[in-house]
Amino acid sequence: MTIQMGLPFPQDAAQTGMQESRALAAKYSRRNSFRTWDLPSEPMSKMPREWRIQSGLAQQVPDDLAPFVEWFYNQPEARERFRWALRDSLDELLDGQRTGRWAYQHLTKTEKTYLGTAVEVNLTKEFAIDNGADLDWSIAGLDIDCKFSKDLGGWEIPMEMYLCADHGERGGRADHAAVVTWMNDDTSHWAAGIVRITDERLRWKKERDAYGDRVRAYNRDNKRKLSDGAKSEVYWLWGGRQTDLPTNLLRHLDPAARERILTASLPRRRSSGQQRVNQLFREVQDRLIGRQTVLTVGQQDDAPKRARDARKALRPKGIVVLGHQGSHPHVARKLELPAPTKGEWISTRLVPVPSDDARPKFSLDGQFWGRAQGKELLDPEPVPAPDLPDDQEIDGQTP
Repeated sequence: MTIQMGLPFPQDAAQTGMQESRALAAKYSRRNSFRTWDLPSEPMSKMPREWRIQSGLAQQVPDDLAPFVEWFYNQPEARERFRWALRDSLDELLDGQRTGRWAYQHLTKTEKTYLGTAVEVNLTKEFAIDNGADLDWSIAGLDIDCKFSKDLGGWEIPMEMYLCADHGERGGRADHAAVVTWMNDDTSHWAAGIVRITDERLRWKKERDAYGDRVRAYNRDNKRKLSDGAKSEVYWLWGGRQTDLPTNLLRHLDPAARERILTASLPRRRSSGQQRVNQLFREVQDRLIGRQTVLTVGQQDDAPKRARDARKALRPKGIVVLGHQGSHPHVARKLELPAPTKGEWISTRLVPVPSDDARPKFSLDGQFWGRAQGKELLDPEPVPAPDLPDDQEIDGQTP
């Protein structure tokens, strides 16, 4: 039996030095310093007129694509998982916790190029897709590749995906299928389709060569895009253009509200992560706020702690910050608000109300509470919100 030994400890890295090195580096580090970003001046995505697709399309599934389509449709909650894989892929690159970025346009050129790889990696893990023999994926026992483009119709297809006598050994061994994906974070739109790649379905140059022959429209990597006419050959999963890419909250906030959140500060002090998170829950009420948003606003490691501390800070202002534990989801439902799940929060301003008040309400210790309305929202001296204990019944129901 061979015992695996660890690597020898470097002679010039004493234990004390190893412990101090991070602190010494962080003292001058600029990587994690808070910064703000401008509102993008250019859109994330283009949708050429030739590639515009509608929602709710009714298409006949081509026989050769049926195994792939059926496989996706047979996966539990496939559509939900697919759209969240797209959302998470972009959020990973934005890395808001360390960079404060909240829009695709803030990425560097290199990071934008990597987004397609991130999408493929996350979809592979999400659906536990096997490796193919010639391509990256094997679905229903058949090779298929995954392509992403921020511009609808902009997928770049390599030579190994299709048959072409002129390609020699660089050409594919078959006309393979591809899953083509797209999202636009500016509009919360996304789409996923499946298409069979062929030489004829890819782009050709308008001009011909000296012999009158057509010329394939390669880019400098010897890849080609789908021709405009190939749009009709794509089978769009779930009916075409989808309109519910999980919302990038900071991207879609009113600019003035976003500015107040990201510049929130204590008097005579620099903006702090906790103050920004507090302001986030003040500005954005009655809608779910995810972990990624809290991380981006706080730019600190412990998002749940920032939310818990915001709960304490805002309760005297009449604002509750509800999470996923204890009585909180039940209170949210009683107030007819979305109930947070793990990694989500929702804030709202409460006021004490009589038992016969018609608005949605809950009771705690004999007092009814409802969401503030109208002039109640402007009260400069609000009644402190109740402290919602985890171990106490609300409205006669256990948490």
